[in-house]
Amino acid sequence: MPHGKLSARAEALRAIAIFEALKGAAVIVAGFGLLGLLHHDVRHIAVEVVDFLHLSREGRFGHFFLAAADRLGDMRLMTIAAGAVLYVLVRFTEAYGLWFGRRWAEWFAAASGAIYIPFEVDHIRPGHMAIPLAALALNLAIIAFMLYSLYAKRRAAGVEPPP
Repeated sequence: MPHGKLSARAEALRAIAIFEALKGAAVIVAGFGLLGLLHHDVRHIAVEVVDFLHLSREGRFGHFFLAAADRLGDMRLMTIAAGAVLYVLVRFTEAYGLWFGRRWAEWFAAASGAIYIPFEVDHIRPGHMAIPLAALALNLAIIAFMLYSLYAKRRAAGVEPPP
């Protein structure tokens, strides 16, 4: 392979690494937004958001949003923030490993992607199928690519798959 030129497989791994890093970055942004709610009247902020969006406070979405705000105390926010930090560390670690073509990262990406499949399938509902189906298709494509990449590396190393 010429110096400075990546193989198509390495380019695909880097694209997936960027995707994983972007997911981690999105959670960082959301996490800072949640932390900004610490020590504030979350209910009051939720009412302002519902009113700004012209939602009925008694309507389905307004009621759900306000009920969620009522359950969101400082301790719960800190717990969510801790979970977000863990998620970001996992996504960035995976992105690092994929960027540098690490075998462990490919296994990890395939396994972590497979974990989401039941949840993605569960979110498919008549009338609301486009986004869940797109997420499922993208996830399945990433899993398939990771397994293909691992197989190709194994084959290139001269290791035959078991019969």
